Amino acid sequence: MFSVELDGGGVVGRGEAAPLEPYDGVPAAAVAEALAFYAELLRLTGLEGDEQFAKQMDKAEWPALKSRLTELFAQKTRDEWCGLMEATDVCFAPVLTMSEAAQHPHNVERHTFIDVAGTVQPAPAPRFSRTHAEVVSPPAHPGAHTREVFEAWGVDLAAIDAWAAAGAIRQAG
Repeated sequence: MFSVELDGGGVVGRGEAAPLEPYDGVPAAAVAEALAFYAELLRLTGLEGDEQFAKQMDKAEWPALKSRLTELFAQKTRDEWCGLMEATDVCFAPVLTMSEAAQHPHNVERHTFIDVAGTVQPAPAPRFSRTHAEVVSPPAHPGAHTREVFEAWGVDLAAIDAWAAAGAIRQAG
């Protein structure tokens, strides 16, 4: 899926992102809210000077523009779009898997991910200049504390047992 914001303040503007899919099916996202960013998106996609795309604020045009963008973005892979748009004013970024995110140069530079006992995970946030957060243990495995959490919330033990028996919740061994 390739995602370009299409419905809020123009074809590519405020609001929810609308999916567009490159031919490799690997996701990315672009937002061009301000006119200068929109102009840059059109330039980089070869749509600069296109009369239809000049009607950015005409809501009646949005379905047709979305359709054309869908066709356009299906012509390249996510990585090809990254090579074209990253580090521009289009506000473009690939949508990454957790393993890709941990290795992305932007995140590596900012130490966004940390390794705790062999588990790569997001670093604590927010970060303050004088107070440094610490992670003292790796994240719990799914189901590691299910029963304890429900009990702490005051959930009836019979209900917890019934949910577990039905497979609705899981308690690790």
